[in-house]
Amino acid sequence: MTTHCSTKLCYRIMKKYRFLTLTDHSRHSAENSMYQLMTTLAKHEQCEQIDVASRGNMHNDAFFKGCLPAQLSAKTVDADFAFDASGVQFMETSKLVDIRDYDVIFMRLPRPISNEFLHFLSRIAANKVIINHPAGIMKTSSKSWLLNFPELCPPMQLCFSIDEVLEFATQFPVVLKPLREYGGKGIVRIEGNQLFEGNQAYPAKKYLEKIRETIESEGYLAMKFLKNVSQGDKRILVVNGRILAASLRLPAKDSWLCNVAQGGHSILAEVEPEEIQIVETISPKLLATGIVFCGIDTLVNDDGKRVLSEVNTLSVGGFPQAEVQTGRPVLQQAINEIIKHLK
Repeated sequence: MTTHCSTKLCYRIMKKYRFLTLTDHSRHSAENSMYQLMTTLAKHEQCEQIDVASRGNMHNDAFFKGCLPAQLSAKTVDADFAFDASGVQFMETSKLVDIRDYDVIFMRLPRPISNEFLHFLSRIAANKVIINHPAGIMKTSSKSWLLNFPELCPPMQLCFSIDEVLEFATQFPVVLKPLREYGGKGIVRIEGNQLFEGNQAYPAKKYLEKIRETIESEGYLAMKFLKNVSQGDKRILVVNGRILAASLRLPAKDSWLCNVAQGGHSILAEVEPEEIQIVETISPKLLATGIVFCGIDTLVNDDGKRVLSEVNTLSVGGFPQAEVQTGRPVLQQAINEIIKHLK
């Protein structure tokens, strides 16, 4: 007797996806996560092809700078795809592609990136999956997004005047953060009448006068300065709502800035129960806006508990480094979560 099983049981039709990654090779270093993420994705059984288009290629100016639906010059990811300081692979071995021919757009663009471009990308790729989605980036990449979660953060206030900054700083020392910078750029600390840029002290009001226009036009986020900052700024890598790894960024000697770009260094870390709660609280909000990749930062508050200090949703890195630190296949786990999200 011949047994006939249903097509559903006998055959597994597997969707294969075509990916286009948007990046800027001219701003990369050997530490950039994009290269290993893309080569890992290229090996996935549901990846048909990955091409990478760089803003650093002048032939792509019409698209990235002019917001025109032009063809893009892109490099196909192969086994030899890796960081090259010369950038020649994006210039001499590229081909012309059309964004409409892809299923998924991968955003790995660092700042500067304008809202005009993000709106343009949303329109031109309206029927594509975009990771992370421009609408979500516009909502979440401003530090003011933290104001949605006051119960998870240190005391904070969005300030649009020097008087507001100085009034808030009468309660306790504060850290003043520009809303759309990253890597510790532009962050200063105010204690009493003094303002510290790194370890250099200035009269607070005099320094604030120099950035008055930015404060009044864009706003700054003022946040209570936490005395336990020396215990480190923890970066938690989250993909599709799943925690993949965490690292503790410790400040350089005699510094209060933990960012590696500002002289800090990174070591392996475990995730605390309160940090799991933070991720579980904000991940649904992030996913609802199209944010799949994110880096969630925490600091130790005055009570010794970890609190939310920042959310990074634009060109989040650190995945290869986390793989080395943990000994776990963090890159593969990240890609698996992406494919799960697509399904």
